[in-house]
Amino acid sequence: PQNKMQANMITFNAAMSACEKCSRWENVSDLLDLMTHSRVEASTITFNLAISACGKNKKHEKALQLFTAMAQSKVGSDATTFNASIKACEKGGLWRRALQLLREVVCNLECLLPMPQKK
Repeated sequence: PQNKMQANMITFNAAMSACEKCSRWENVSDLLDLMTHSRVEASTITFNLAISACGKNKKHEKALQLFTAMAQSKVGSDATTFNASIKACEKGGLWRRALQLLREVVCNLECLLPMPQKK
């Protein structure tokens, strides 16, 4: 009997991580597309890897497209997501967009933190 291995989120993320470390943002993007085509759900880590790979390679527009796609897909973002997106803005000279992202982080934190009690 032939053993068929199927790629899952973990194997895709591992491959994307290797490509990201080697500055192969195109391969990361291709793997993300293949994940979608293969009906493998992307995770926060998946998107973080893709955003980071694009940002490191001065593909800031693609990184921000991925940030938007992440929000639309209802995959939760984290500090790494915002850091990678802000770094992509930095590489692209998009300081206004970087400030918008920073405001989002602050707003998200304020929503999560308990309100100080009056004494």
